[in-house]
Amino acid sequence: MNKFQQYLEYLPLVVEWVKQQEQYILDAGIPLNTNQKIDAHLIGIRNIDKVRLLEVERIPNPQNPILQKLGKEVGLLSEHTIGVSFRYGIYVKKGYLNQRTLIVHELVHTMQYERLGSIENFLKEYITECVLVGYPNGKLEMEARNFESKFDS
Repeated sequence: MNKFQQYLEYLPLVVEWVKQQEQYILDAGIPLNTNQKIDAHLIGIRNIDKVRLLEVERIPNPQNPILQKLGKEVGLLSEHTIGVSFRYGIYVKKGYLNQRTLIVHELVHTMQYERLGSIENFLKEYITECVLVGYPNGKLEMEARNFESKFDS
């Protein structure tokens, strides 16, 4: 089994962890402010009122050693991560909550989750791009960066 097949084999574990993180953020986070809602609308998010932001000292890593290894190898999360979207739940590192380009970037990922239809579909595509093309050169990441540059102010 090659590395890519191995990553896809772990997809159900990743999906479950992302669902748990999303629920935590939805429960503990804050809704988008008016300007962020406008940006979310312009990006094309359908369920804007579901989105929550949670400011944290450090973006959490999974406790599962398999997922930790996967994240490190694929480059999904690191100590330098300042934001990450788990569908409608977005972690933002402390001090970056008002950084518009970061929030826009993560909102684009939220829109991509919606467009692709599920957490599993998004993660399968995102991980595939990270493994086969390399982060940050995949289509999903490039789309987020493209939007980010349009909203830079």
